[in-house]
Amino acid sequence: MVKIGDKASMSKRISEEVIQTFAELSGDFNPIHMDEEQAANSIFKGRVAHGILALSLVSAVIGTKLPGNGTIYLEEKSRFIRPVMLNDIITAEVIFSDIIRRDKGIIKLSHKVKNQNDQVVLDGYSIVKVEQLML
Repeated sequence: MVKIGDKASMSKRISEEVIQTFAELSGDFNPIHMDEEQAANSIFKGRVAHGILALSLVSAVIGTKLPGNGTIYLEEKSRFIRPVMLNDIITAEVIFSDIIRRDKGIIKLSHKVKNQNDQVVLDGYSIVKVEQLML
């Protein structure tokens, strides 16, 4: 059973292998993610991870920890605040923030992703459906 205020998190080091695998899965081979030389000339002065890669860590928390197994995504809203750089360690934290429709098992989850320097790189919320027995 989950209740408002419950939290869960997950961390991941964004290695070369993680970026390469994500590019292969998504088909996004933008040089800002893949080519150090081109990325060095960007506003970031180096390679950055795919923004959706950081958001996927939020999805992993929601699907495996809070609320967990059987959760269905209905809506997602996020702001990308700062880049995730190659070799950053990011932590996604999800907080059960509101019950939208108890009778339908629809809840709101707030989320933040921070880097190893405790800087927020992404924040937002998700609306999800859970089994009513979980509420």
